[in-house]
Amino acid sequence: MAVQDVRPEDRPSTDDWLRVDDIRYAEVDGHPLLLDLYLPKNVNRPPVVVWIHGGAWRSGSKSNMPLTDLVKSGFAVASVDYRLSPVAKFPAQIHDCKAAIRFLRASAEKFGINTERIGIAGSSAGGHLVALVGVTNNHKALEGDVGDHDDQSSSVQAIVDYFGPTNFLTILNQSTPHGLSVRVPALGLLLGGQPDDIPDLARLASPVVHVDTDDPPLLLIHGDQDPQVPINQSHELHAKYKEHSLPVHFEVVHGGAHGGDAFFDARRNMLVRDFFAEHLKGQTTK
Repeated sequence: MAVQDVRPEDRPSTDDWLRVDDIRYAEVDGHPLLLDLYLPKNVNRPPVVVWIHGGAWRSGSKSNMPLTDLVKSGFAVASVDYRLSPVAKFPAQIHDCKAAIRFLRASAEKFGINTERIGIAGSSAGGHLVALVGVTNNHKALEGDVGDHDDQSSSVQAIVDYFGPTNFLTILNQSTPHGLSVRVPALGLLLGGQPDDIPDLARLASPVVHVDTDDPPLLLIHGDQDPQVPINQSHELHAKYKEHSLPVHFEVVHGGAHGGDAFFDARRNMLVRDFFAEHLKGQTTK
């Protein structure tokens, strides 16, 4: 199904894109898992970036998709809902994200998209999940068996992580009192306990643990005044990438807290666009 074949009732439109809402990519125990697909107009087989929303793993929605500048620049964006922690404990969330990627690859011809190289981006809890997706290709415990397309790869070729947790074994010690008031209940709900009490599960859920020399390029964006996810979390993942001589760029938002307009201003949107253009399209800018 190319863009022109999407049913009219499924085509919320702007001058720049068509949006196909509520595409079912899998179902678990009668619970439908949905994504919205933003398709740029007049672009043949656009490359795809997957967006994973934040919300402390317990809230949030695919409807909050801030990457419209990417769509205007000729990328398709798939904004994904996943099972939240009140519904299912980790690793359900990562299983769902990987299932969505496999679905997109299986549906490339149907939607007229190019899935040979897929990018992924997310913020906060979504930043954690996109980093974990990126560094755990073919990790059996984290691939899961959600969906109908286990013949497809869930690999991604570029990661943009906006202020996501990266190491559950260190985050609480790095946190401010305000951060602890948010992070302790969020981690308890996600993991079923606190990291020190279930270190093996906390380690499994921590992107820094899984980094190896085969991992894709990474762009980290984090505010140096983040009260909820300490910037040291991004420093840890940055250092691990450097240790393995992997391509990584760390964009510090000076004065930035936990999200806000500064993270999606024109300059940083261009940074993200150029990063994905280089690693998904093979285009470089000087």
